[in-house]
Amino acid sequence: MGGYSTGVIIILFFVLFLLFNWIKVLREYERGVIFRLGRVLGKPKGPGLILVLYPIDKMERISLRTIVLDVPPQDIITKDNVSVKVNAVVYYRVMDPKRAVLEVKDYQYATSQLSQTTLRSVLGEVELDDLLSKRDKLNQRLQTIIDEQTDPWGIKVSMVEIKHVDLPQEMQRAMARQAEAERERRAKVIHAEGEFQASEKLLQAAEKISQNPTTIQLRYLQTLMDISSDNTSTIIFPLPIDLLKAFIEK
Repeated sequence: MGGYSTGVIIILFFVLFLLFNWIKVLREYERGVIFRLGRVLGKPKGPGLILVLYPIDKMERISLRTIVLDVPPQDIITKDNVSVKVNAVVYYRVMDPKRAVLEVKDYQYATSQLSQTTLRSVLGEVELDDLLSKRDKLNQRLQTIIDEQTDPWGIKVSMVEIKHVDLPQEMQRAMARQAEAERERRAKVIHAEGEFQASEKLLQAAEKISQNPTTIQLRYLQTLMDISSDNTSTIIFPLPIDLLKAFIEK
């Protein structure tokens, strides 16, 4: 009887062990690709409670959440032969768990490597000015290329963003000098436009005043009053003959 009880306990323990290994719980954002004797068993399972008949079945657990991939800095030589370091971030998610398991060995590593090579090839075809000023277009181009190449793996790339462009020190100094020169140029242009507008206004005023000699005399007297308000200096000025014309005629 004792040996029989021991055998039953062993069998129960074995059955419980199998049940614990067979029962799997998949979260809402997870799917399980089941392999039975090396073949894929139907569609991906989940979410919820599923049975995996270990050791006949094996399951690959795949997350459907968006994955944020940080692309490390890449050494890039732009079209105008400037050496820069550029890093980026890629947002993607698995749309087809079955293809993500069957079509590529490690879809995360493969996507990372593809993103690095695409970043170098695309940015190497543009000039530095475009790299700094047209990031939106470059981001869209990178997203399109990476998404097309990862589509056979069941992966959807939703967004690619260039994070930082690290320029050499000499290039940074050159760009700073260029920016300073551009600010000086704009200041000179604004000053010249102000002088031009002022000269036009003075010309219009001179034309108006010249049409009436009395206006000239009044303006002359006004100028004398302004000068006389300063008592610290002595001013000698000629008396216009036009002011004495009335007395001379009498």
